[in-house]
Amino acid sequence: MPATGHREHRPAPAERLSTANRLASWTAALALMFATATMTTTSQAAEDAGAKMHALFDREWEYAMKESPTWASSLGDRRWNDQWGDIGLEAVQRRQEHEQALLAEFNAIPRASLTAADQLNFDLFKRDLESSMEGAQFRLYLMPITMRDGIQLADDLADALRFETVKDYEDWIGRLRRFPTYMSQTIGLMREGMAARILQPKVVMQRVPAQIARQITEKPDDNPFFKPFTKFPDTIPAAEQDRLKTEARAAVKTSIEPAFRDFQKFFTEEYLPACFDDVGAWQLPQGRDCYAFLARRFTTTTLTPQQIHEIGLAEVTRIRSEMEKIKSDAGFKGTLPEFFHFLKTDPRFFYQSPAELLAGYEAVTVRINPTLPRIFRTQPRIRYKVQAIPAKVAPDTTAAYYRQPAADGSRDGTFFVNLYKPESRPKWEMMALSLHESVPGHHFQIALAQEQGALPMFRRHMEFTAYVEGWALYCESLGDELGLYTDPYDKFGQLTYEMWRAIRLVVDTGIHELKWSREKAIAFFMENAPKTELDVTNEVDRYIGWPGQALAYKIGQMRIRELRTYAENELGAHFDLKAFHDAVLLGGSMPLDILETRVNGFVKASKNEP
Repeated sequence: MPATGHREHRPAPAERLSTANRLASWTAALALMFATATMTTTSQAAEDAGAKMHALFDREWEYAMKESPTWASSLGDRRWNDQWGDIGLEAVQRRQEHEQALLAEFNAIPRASLTAADQLNFDLFKRDLESSMEGAQFRLYLMPITMRDGIQLADDLADALRFETVKDYEDWIGRLRRFPTYMSQTIGLMREGMAARILQPKVVMQRVPAQIARQITEKPDDNPFFKPFTKFPDTIPAAEQDRLKTEARAAVKTSIEPAFRDFQKFFTEEYLPACFDDVGAWQLPQGRDCYAFLARRFTTTTLTPQQIHEIGLAEVTRIRSEMEKIKSDAGFKGTLPEFFHFLKTDPRFFYQSPAELLAGYEAVTVRINPTLPRIFRTQPRIRYKVQAIPAKVAPDTTAAYYRQPAADGSRDGTFFVNLYKPESRPKWEMMALSLHESVPGHHFQIALAQEQGALPMFRRHMEFTAYVEGWALYCESLGDELGLYTDPYDKFGQLTYEMWRAIRLVVDTGIHELKWSREKAIAFFMENAPKTELDVTNEVDRYIGWPGQALAYKIGQMRIRELRTYAENELGAHFDLKAFHDAVLLGGSMPLDILETRVNGFVKASKNEP
């Protein structure tokens, strides 16, 4: 007998659809709950890892300021204004051990959990740390002075400081009193360098005794370290001024001058005779490995010294061809060497006095400033000024350089120009040089980085030389787009400066890798650029004393120009030069490969814009 109280229920088609929808909704809801939970977990992991990393950044910035009190002072951090850094061998060892422990701690941070922005912070911090640790094996800290830097020029620090309060002056007096320890540690490093044969060549060290002698004066008031006490703000009472002067004179007499007399004796009788007769880093222990490391570090590439040398030779050939064209445009009928001679000797190209030369540079910057909005959307709020290079170092240094502003805004950026022998400093080089050292070159790049409040402190003040100098050299070429190269001589000046940096690739590698003599380097330079012999000699001596640094300029400039060309080709009519410059500048200094990644991101984002 069949059952009559039960039968199978089959929903109608509409009912079946409704059930499917409910099931889909439940599945979607469960998936959303799972995804939300996963996102929350991922977000929390990124937040935790990021917080841990940024706490480490903050701690290490404090450590860096404490360990480098003169750097802290120059940035406007006045907490250690009465101190010099501890540079003794024990301190060097302690800092190296700190780096090893720091890397282990840093590697424990889960990079994959970080946001994309923090992954970049992670990569830059780690890369800089690992580079420092790799370089430690070469012990270059045992060469603490060059002809352009070192304790013999330590009084220059005062020019970067504020002297507004009684404490500012008392802090400087504290530094003067602590100077003998600083000098003793410097000599200790140099003695260790003598024993290890980690030394500079004699030819560049022969410039140093005159620099030391300037720090030894008959009267304390004439000593360069006393300079801050020659001027006081009105807010400091006269009686306090007199007290501070008295204490400063005593500190100069009992601390500064005896320390320099000891240094003078050590340097001339022991150190200078021990220095190398030849030039080139190849003479150092592990010399070739050391130079290869410096080439990689300064260029942020894997290029070998030989590869860089060949790039330089090719660039010299290319730029000479462009020079020939400009020579013809200028209506000059002679050879290129004859044109060089004309540019170096014709009186029309030179000012007659240092004051006129300084005024000329100020006039050039006045021309540049109003043109910048044509190709720059973002300009730094911090200003810059033009100032003469101190007379005591002008004979031994290059045509110009830039000093970064104080991080707290208390000191402007400074474009220092060399007024020594104005008859050797042609007008046609001034525009390109100003574009490089002031705006939009170093001042834009460095000041804008300092103003990026979203970046950790170390990134606002990090300097990868290929980026820093590559940007500034790239900016020399922007004079065309800014309408600033108004005659063939100014344009030839730009080519001269580009040639100068191409020559650096050849000469620096020639000296340190291929064992070129100083004379051969100078001759190659003179044959290919209309720079004066004074400038060329100072430049070559700079390369001798600072291996590898000069390689960064042209390598960096070439890569930035290549990245711009890539962006122009990819974006066509949609390419925005102002936006490109923001992409290059607003992330701060970075290695060239990471800059390439950043520009690739800019191109991709630009393509997606409506």
